[in-house]
Amino acid sequence: MMTIVYNDIEFAFNRTDKGWDITRKLPDGAAALVGTGLFADLPEASAVARAQVLIRSIFPAGVRLVGPDVAHPLTVGEVKIVGPDVSHPNFIYWGKDSTSFAK
Repeated sequence: MMTIVYNDIEFAFNRTDKGWDITRKLPDGAAALVGTGLFADLPEASAVARAQVLIRSIFPAGVRLVGPDVAHPLTVGEVKIVGPDVSHPNFIYWGKDSTSFAK
């Protein structure tokens, strides 16, 4: 049994006769099955690498921001809603009470 820790979450990675099993250790001590019978024909090093990629895909950490599409405005009836021009974004200066353009 191998333990993989990602984003403060513990995962157990075990070899079985059908492949590799990944289980997640829940805060209350119980286990949740993430995947079973994975990477059957791969050696241990390759299976661990793929398991880490799979875990990061299933349990993403962080925030992904997608800006507005200024080339294709949204239309609601006859009203066109155009997002802000992100080629000149506003910056927030945390030491001040307002936002302004970068200098």
